[in-house]
Amino acid sequence: MESFIRSDQFNFIKEQTYHLIHGHSTVNDHGVIQALKSISEEKVLNIFEELSTDQAGMIKQVTGIEDQTDAVLILSQLKHYVIPFPEVQVNDIKEMFPKVKKVKVPVLNNIDRRELTYLGWNDYSAHRKYIVFPDDSSLKGIAGDFAKSRTKGICSICQEYEKVGMFTTTIKESEQQTVKRGNYICQESMICNQKVTSLRPMHELIERLTT
Repeated sequence: MESFIRSDQFNFIKEQTYHLIHGHSTVNDHGVIQALKSISEEKVLNIFEELSTDQAGMIKQVTGIEDQTDAVLILSQLKHYVIPFPEVQVNDIKEMFPKVKKVKVPVLNNIDRRELTYLGWNDYSAHRKYIVFPDDSSLKGIAGDFAKSRTKGICSICQEYEKVGMFTTTIKESEQQTVKRGNYICQESMICNQKVTSLRPMHELIERLTT
């Protein structure tokens, strides 16, 4: 069977396993547990536009999770079917940011690409952050100024309460005028990727910062 689960979808499924484990550990009513299973099954199936019978059967295994041991086993099986982030070479990254003379390229060899919804890294010496994201059938890059916040906040990409910073881009509105646009996003992109459960916030952020 080919890979069919996006990284954000896998994170959503993982999130549902936590709800199931919590339910089994705190609720004794069989009817409530069955309702929780039904709700979880509906939620995880609804994040996919289309599934084959075999794919749906694999996803439905999640509803059988009762404890951490079950979760580790089933999630490890499902992770084999997560679509890896496209392989990116150093030259590819440099071509995405032609206006940047010296792009600080991250170490790519040790990254599990199945855990990436986007590729992001910081150049703290230049107070910059870079994001590479899938756009239809290709990859695109966006770079901006990045200033760490002293307090935690809600990330515009993963929608979780984390250590964030202000990511700011400069948009050219006309030949004579530019405008700065910014939003708070996670300081550490790998932590952010592990918490992304939907692509919509990231797409909305990219649109705000580029158009």
